[in-house]
Amino acid sequence: MLYVHDIWVNWFEGEENGYNVCQFHEWRKDDSIELLDQIPVVLVEEDLYGYIENNMQDIPKPLLEQVYQRAYLKKHHKRTPLDYAFVVTDGAHAIVVDTLGYEIPVRKSRLIPRQERLVLDLVKQKEPLTYSFKRPNRQKEHHLLSLEPIFMVGLTRKERQLKHLLMLMVDQLNQSKRIDELRYWLTEWKPEWYPQIQGMTFDEGYELLLSEIKVGWSSKHEELCEKMAKGQPFFERLWEMEQRKKNVLKGS
Repeated sequence: MLYVHDIWVNWFEGEENGYNVCQFHEWRKDDSIELLDQIPVVLVEEDLYGYIENNMQDIPKPLLEQVYQRAYLKKHHKRTPLDYAFVVTDGAHAIVVDTLGYEIPVRKSRLIPRQERLVLDLVKQKEPLTYSFKRPNRQKEHHLLSLEPIFMVGLTRKERQLKHLLMLMVDQLNQSKRIDELRYWLTEWKPEWYPQIQGMTFDEGYELLLSEIKVGWSSKHEELCEKMAKGQPFFERLWEMEQRKKNVLKGS
């Protein structure tokens, strides 16, 4: 069994999409960062690595048995064993996983760059371990609140979180089925479409709005997000919280 020591982790809980497990340069001062005294490293094949990084499905039991209580959290000069925590790598990428005692990757963290290089160097010239796991019958389904990576990769942490907030509000709009409200926000997005918008059905207008705002992120997206959140206490609070947060390394 391979191990690395003194590893900093920043846990993201319940994330089924790897793009929401933030890279080191996006860590923030108010994130819950911990120090692992020791953690095993498991080299696996590329498809299993992708499965663990981008799903919340069962991890192969033989893998869990292999790493059982081999990781230790260091806190207040005490070493506390973690049931199923490990670094998983395919030789090109690495991610830290903690199941919190379950069989699914409940918490995930990126490594700081220096420690990721250490992991990748450690497994060089090594053969990946093969585990049988239940491969999904079909491609992973994405939806409005779990967008395909193509719509999120490349955005900053703040942009991804604001985009998620925008999608929450668009989903609420879809639940309400209020054509007047939908036409209002479509017009806010593209005032020049006003004449055509007035003749659209709800479904036509909704699909048009969604196809427009799903792509990329811009000041126009941010403006629409702010306007839609205004007057809705829950969404307004999420908007304000995101505006106040700063990354540790980048100031924004």
